[in-house]
Amino acid sequence: MPKATPPTSQPSQPSQPSQPSQPERRPGPGPGLRERKKIKTRQAIRRAALRLFAEQGYEATPVDRIAAAADVSTSTVFRYFPAKEDIVLTDEYDALMAEAIRERPRDEPPTASLRHAVVGLLGPAAGAEREELLARLALVRQVPALRARMSGGLADSGTLLGEALAERSGRAPDDFEVRVAVGAVLGALREAVFHCLDHHHLPTATTASTTRATATRADAMTTAIDRALDLLSRGIPL
Repeated sequence: MPKATPPTSQPSQPSQPSQPSQPERRPGPGPGLRERKKIKTRQAIRRAALRLFAEQGYEATPVDRIAAAADVSTSTVFRYFPAKEDIVLTDEYDALMAEAIRERPRDEPPTASLRHAVVGLLGPAAGAEREELLARLALVRQVPALRARMSGGLADSGTLLGEALAERSGRAPDDFEVRVAVGAVLGALREAVFHCLDHHHLPTATTASTTRATATRADAMTTAIDRALDLLSRGIPL
């Protein structure tokens, strides 16, 4: 990764107590009833869509059929997902990753913090969401329209990750080094995921996966991500 490692905080006088490497954070209030209903509806639409994509294929599945399977109106689908591609591409993971980075020790290298944030989404604790994430990633790799639209989502991801890294390093989110570091990391993660999809036969729109297979494929993706981030941290030696 390009040199964007945040400096370790040190006391200015020997008599002062050392500063903690990680700020204390108090958990905020959970989502209210209205927000929980929105999350539930969004998840129902996405799960119905993924099920239909697996059965019929992405291109052959219209939005009105997704709406019927999720027991909502077509206008409701478009209210939550402005385009069909967004059903696959949008999620709540960016905010979770940014928060996970903020919770890591400030003196930890950014690549290590990012590794913890990303791999957490692929670990056993993710449960059924892990299989869903793998299926979505496979669809992105297979469908040109999804790959074309993904660039906008990566820009949003970069904004959130840049803000989190900027807080850790005391830099501005639009700092040159922060922007380059985020761009390098996102590019490396994308290529690691695509490489794994190409070589480890992750779940596709027509391939069922068992719990064991999902775990094996998630482990393969974790290994690919580790390799990519390690390559960045070593200055990309070729």
